[in-house]
Parts: sequence; structure tokens; C-alpha cells
Amino acid sequence: MSMLRMAAVAEAFDRDLECDFERIEKIIVGARADGVQLLALPEACLGGYLADLDGAAEQPPALHVDGPEIARLIELAGDMIVCAGYCEADGERRYNSVVCVGDGRVLGNHRKVHQPLREGASYASGESFTAFDTPVGRIGMLICYDKAFPESARALALDGAQIIVCVSAWPGSRTNAPDDLAEDRWTRRFDLFDRARALENQVAWLSANQSGTFGTLRFVCSAKVVDPGGEILATTGVAPGMAVADMDVAAALEAARRSMGHLRDRRPDTYGS
Repeated sequence: MSMLRMAAVAEAFDRDLECDFERIEKIIVGARADGVQLLALPEACLGGYLADLDGAAEQPPALHVDGPEIARLIELAGDMIVCAGYCEADGERRYNSVVCVGDGRVLGNHRKVHQPLREGASYASGESFTAFDTPVGRIGMLICYDKAFPESARALALDGAQIIVCVSAWPGSRTNAPDDLAEDRWTRRFDLFDRARALENQVAWLSANQSGTFGTLRFVCSAKVVDPGGEILATTGVAPGMAVADMDVAAALEAARRSMGHLRDRRPDTYGS
């Protein structure tokens, strides 16, 4: 058996990039002490999420994937594989992106494809879903609303992803919101998407999320690790923290897919578009 210790984080991040890095360093130090090999940090953990959905408020700092901030993240990660959300600059365009670093380099980068509400006022949209190889296995990445679309995770699974990391800034309900986030319908949806996407693709699933508040948004936390059968192995619940779980990923995928292989048994000729 080759066990992999994975962790997903629920934590608050804001516009203060230096403070964000201080939080990330503290998280990585704690995770390393616990033997974590793959760590998922939330969407927009480098610079914070949008303060509003109209593109009018102060925007996150735009970073280059080959710039000094991502180099700093690589240095902090050391021998750990770390996925972290940020605002990516590419010429005049800005993307809501997640980068995967480790082994002294950038291993993968994903630009959020699906834009909820009015995120499109601040970000351009990504155009693809691609898995990539890392020292801990083949990984695919999604950002928040991407996971609401079954095709997103399925595209990554068909590209060989063994582990899907979904980083989020997923808020609770904006109308008729209960005081207790555990009773919030958007918390339930967040958890349902995580479990369904893991189960239908029979992959390991890491789900990180922001915590606290940002502007009018109240984030649901609920960072978790889900196995290929859709079972939650660890979760922070509706509180900040780190969900940690061990999994022999190759063995778990083989066991899940042995008799009912969802990818193997597909009938794409019957599905249409």
C-alpha cells in the first residue's frame, strides 16, 4: 500500500497579500508537522475574493503564474504539493485561477470556466479542463461553480485524474439565510456536489473553501476529503480548520471501479450533446 495524506483547508483570506502569506505559511508548517503530502487551500487565498459582484469595488491583486508571489508559494511548499487560488494576470485579462506547486515548480494551473452571477464583470473565463502529473498522482483542478457542472469533473476524470482538487469561495444563501450555516441550503448543495462528483467519477476529491465573511458574503467552510465511493473521510464542518485523511489512492480507485466502473461503462454514443 502507498498511503497519501491529504488535507483540505477552510480559512479566511483577504486583500492583504502579506497577511495571506503569513496564514499560508502557518498552515503549511502545521500540515507538514502532521505529515500532509497534498494540501488544498481555498479559492482566492492569495489576495481575497471579490468584494462585490459588479466589478466596482477594490479588486484582488493580479499575479503572474511565473511571478514572485507564486515563486514564494513554491518555496513555502517545499516537498509538499500545494494547490492555491489566486487572481491571474495575462496581459490585460484577469482570470480566477488555481495553481498547483511542488517539487520546486509549477505543476499545473486552471482558470475558472464557469462564472456565477456577475463574476464575469471582473474575470475572463477559462476554456479547458486538463489533468496533470505530480509526484503524488495525476491531479485535476476545479474552482467553485465549476463543480456544479458534471462535465467539468468528468472531463478531468477522462483525462486520467486520480485526484480532483476543488477550491472554492462558496457562500451561504443570500436570501432567507438561517443563522446556523449547518442548516443553510447552500451548505447542503456544496456538500452534495462534492460527494456526487467524487462518486460519479470514482476519484479522490479534495474540497477547500473560504471561511468567515467578505463583503456581504458568508462562507460555508465545509472543507473535506471524499473517497471514490462518495464517502466523506474528513471534514471541518461549518468551521475553519483543516480536514486530513489518509488514502491509498490507486487501491481506492481500483476497488471502486472493479465491478461498476463508471468511466469504463459509459455509452457516449447515446448521450448526444
